[in-house]
Amino acid sequence: MTLKGIKLRIYPNQEQQLQIKLNFGYNRFVWNQMLNMLVTRHENNPEAKFLNAFALNNLLPALKTEHPWLKDAESTSLQATNKDLVEAYKKFFREHKGFPKFKSRKFPKQSYRTVVSRKSVHLVDKNHIKLPKIGVMKFKSGRKVTGKIKNATIRLSSTGKYYAVLLVDTEVAELPKTNNTVGIDMGVADLMITSDGFKYPTIRFDKLLSKKKHYWEKRLARRRLQAQKEIAWDKHLKVLEPRELSDFKNYQKAKLMVAKYSEKIANQRNNYLHTLTKQLVEQNDVIKIEDLKAKNLMKNHKLARAIANQSWREIRRQLEYKCDWYGKQLVIVNPRKTSQICSACGYDDGKHTLDIRQWTCPKCGVHHDRDINAAKNILNATA
Repeated sequence: MTLKGIKLRIYPNQEQQLQIKLNFGYNRFVWNQMLNMLVTRHENNPEAKFLNAFALNNLLPALKTEHPWLKDAESTSLQATNKDLVEAYKKFFREHKGFPKFKSRKFPKQSYRTVVSRKSVHLVDKNHIKLPKIGVMKFKSGRKVTGKIKNATIRLSSTGKYYAVLLVDTEVAELPKTNNTVGIDMGVADLMITSDGFKYPTIRFDKLLSKKKHYWEKRLARRRLQAQKEIAWDKHLKVLEPRELSDFKNYQKAKLMVAKYSEKIANQRNNYLHTLTKQLVEQNDVIKIEDLKAKNLMKNHKLARAIANQSWREIRRQLEYKCDWYGKQLVIVNPRKTSQICSACGYDDGKHTLDIRQWTCPKCGVHHDRDINAAKNILNATA
């Protein structure tokens, strides 16, 4: 059995939308209250042991007594919030992953997770789903939901769309073996270059929609500046209820349009990467890729935007779980000197600048395409 995530676009009515937003608020409140308690506890006694999720869950009844409106929340979602907080809190001290932040209602993306018990989340039919405390609503999905639903994450995107991401325990059939092994070099001009000479092109989705997005970005900046001036004027006049940015409709419209174009660019890129990674997994039994540190490479400000657009880490993430699902193998190799060693004789020709795309080995005379040669070296390398 394999855990898979299936994303559904859900269509709640006005009453259901209100209930979802209230649940966002309940979980945000519990997160902030518990985080504040953990911070205060650590400040008072740095040697105190970490509280686990069970200990935080024991505090929920008292919190509900103090704030009776919390009783309207979906109970398993509050427990899931406590669990996420404990994990984030531990990661800061043990793995230095960054301290958990207090949540704000102004953040454009909101979510909460509900744990399934006694079919609290289930499909009514092929087009409708039932969620606890919300009820039955229509949904659309590109994939059929099969298997046992473990939990559901309800999300509101920055463009105002509602989603339910289901974690499903299901069976995934392994793909047939091909007896092929491939090495892949990550690039900028070309997204991926394989050891057999095939190049997957880079598509700059951000540039395809750059004019339309920039059109609204300029208006967003101008309208924000104008709104801030009017807010400052309200405060100067000591208006009892000064306006906020959310009260300016033109600003909100521009903000929504920028978010829509950003979402479209992200969706197009993600769809392209899924298509390529699935194709690679279907065609090869063993895939070898470089262990690239994109964060270090992005220190080159001339290439930072182009490198970020390539999403190398996302490609690796997709290959990792797809190889695991379909019975294939992913090997991560050290990228050191892959572009400067001759794949035919092993001669080290020294470091080549980025403008050198082809070179000839002075020892054996073989003419190399820089990227294809690197892919061949990756294929021959060991982890």
